Amino acid sequence: MDNIKWLFFDLGSTLVDERECISWRCKYIIENSRLEEQEFMDKVEECAKTEHFAVKTAANFFGAEIPKWPQELEKLYRDTNNVLENLASKYKLGIIANQRAGTQERIENWGIAKYFDVVIASAEVGCAKPDIRIFYMALEQANCSPEEAVMIGDRLDNDIAPAKMIGMKTIWVRQGFAQYQSVKNENEKPDYSVEGIGEIINIFE
Repeated sequence: MDNIKWLFFDLGSTLVDERECISWRCKYIIENSRLEEQEFMDKVEECAKTEHFAVKTAANFFGAEIPKWPQELEKLYRDTNNVLENLASKYKLGIIANQRAGTQERIENWGIAKYFDVVIASAEVGCAKPDIRIFYMALEQANCSPEEAVMIGDRLDNDIAPAKMIGMKTIWVRQGFAQYQSVKNENEKPDYSVEGIGEIINIFE
């Protein structure tokens, strides 16, 4: 990781723990559509291998109603604050995330906005990962070349492959639905892989 100046993070299932949100949404769909729990969850797992919105895709497959995302159940992973505080003392930090409007407000409410100098959210810039334009927008704001930056995220398709394509280093955080994914080709192969966000500090020691 020589010459690295900037670290860019995804949010959902990278810094933000969405497990309770997903569990609530699945329970709602199962109960309100009278689906067999195992059948639905098997479909979610299957979709998670290739789809970013695994629960939505599974619900659509069964023709089930999809409830609004329960953002009040979102919370930071236990290690998030410690990781950001540690790394912010050594690098500039940014966010590149597929998020609805209001990302800045949410990270302020979680108490982590102070760590980030660049925040790029899809709803506010008009394009979404894996479109490489969103990565270039972040790099331009940071006045940083791809070779001086690392992308840290949970999705091989949305985070690792496009960042790698433009020359960024990559760290795959295998949290959330990432546990069902696998590297299919060289384009998706991350520079580093960790099982939880807390482990990335070891990479930058």
